[in-house]
Amino acid sequence: MDKTKLYSVSELAREFALTPQALRFYEEKGLLSPHRAGGSRVFDYRDRARLVLILKFRRLGFSLEEVKDYLDRYHPGGRSAAQYRDGLDKVRRRLADLERMRGELDDIIVELKDLEEDAKKRLAACEQGRAEENTSTPTLGES
Repeated sequence: MDKTKLYSVSELAREFALTPQALRFYEEKGLLSPHRAGGSRVFDYRDRARLVLILKFRRLGFSLEEVKDYLDRYHPGGRSAAQYRDGLDKVRRRLADLERMRGELDDIIVELKDLEEDAKKRLAACEQGRAEENTSTPTLGES
């Protein structure tokens, strides 16, 4: 990866399947800090690396505030035990949230399957009742 390469808004947006507005939003939130080159915003290797982290953390369900907090603490080459402890704490909290949600989803799935079975039984009974009605009710022309 060329660390001297500069990326235009459209280049970086296209590479990550984002809109230019998404990059602008991340900039407004203080997550990215593009430079100016002749009136245009350009992103460097550091901004691209930060965008990779932003998108990864967002995919994992972290809030923009949590992402910003992490990025504000992250300094390549200047890592500390406190930084790792903080990151580990955030990961553990997110895992706990997801495990709680998975338990709730499992409960909801069981309830929905029960409702589905009940609805299928009622539908079958209803259709069976109509079939019996159709065979026991005389039609026109019958006596």
